[in-house]
Amino acid sequence: MTSWLLRLYPADFRHEFGAEMTEAYREATEGAGPYTRLREAADIAAHASRLRLRLGSAHRGGRLFAATAPFALAATAAYASFNVVGTLADWYGSQNPDFMVPLSYLTTGCYLLALMGAVAALCGRFASGARCALLGMAGATTAFLGVMLSGPRPLPAIAWPYLLVPVAIAALPLACPPDLRPPPRVRTATGTVALMLWVPLCAGILALLDPGAPGLLLPWRFGTPLLTLALVHRSAWSGIRTPGRLVLAALSFLGMGLCAGTVDQDTLLPLTATLAVAAVALRLRRRGDSGTASSA
Repeated sequence: MTSWLLRLYPADFRHEFGAEMTEAYREATEGAGPYTRLREAADIAAHASRLRLRLGSAHRGGRLFAATAPFALAATAAYASFNVVGTLADWYGSQNPDFMVPLSYLTTGCYLLALMGAVAALCGRFASGARCALLGMAGATTAFLGVMLSGPRPLPAIAWPYLLVPVAIAALPLACPPDLRPPPRVRTATGTVALMLWVPLCAGILALLDPGAPGLLLPWRFGTPLLTLALVHRSAWSGIRTPGRLVLAALSFLGMGLCAGTVDQDTLLPLTATLAVAAVALRLRRRGDSGTASSA
């Protein structure tokens, strides 16, 4: 291992495990090509960053992000689906083949990449799926920024949260320590590919059914989040044991809902109040359980 890679780690970790890390890196890259060396270096840099930021599996922050990562992926999939359905429904309703401008093709492709990546991560291909989800969300935001910043008027300050919050939520799963990643929801590659194709197909069918119609407004708003939540492994649900984990997991959906327009000023306050009550109830339940264990 090169000295600059080893310096990325905290001093106490280098002193205790430096020799072992160097030997492991040498064995992993011996006779390997540049791509393998680059990948190993990236993994080492990510591991060192987690230790410096106290986001490893032994730290509270790492366990917090690990518990909320599946819900951030589900929220990313729901948000990407909202945008795909909205664009396709507008195109279908306009009956104009020239309705979709190049920006629409680019952003829809990015949202499809984010949707399929989030589904793949929830099914079990966590690392590659989470990276694709972040890449798709960042690509859509970059495309919007490129158009808005090139206009004659400056970008209003209120637009920045709507552009950056989805990217931040999509990046959250990458903070999950590798040894705390959720178990695979689907154990075969065929099943994963089938779900990756089935979810966008459902979005396309919903677009053809005109989600703007009053009768379909409810499933359009809540059907997709429930569908993505169904992909979350049951162990992730049991991992929401503290109010902090509950709030961070719920904020992923609230943030995406605000950016998608499915959560507005009329519904934000009731949803926030419900979240606060649930967090307090979870806190009281944990106190009761700890008190029962102590008395026993």
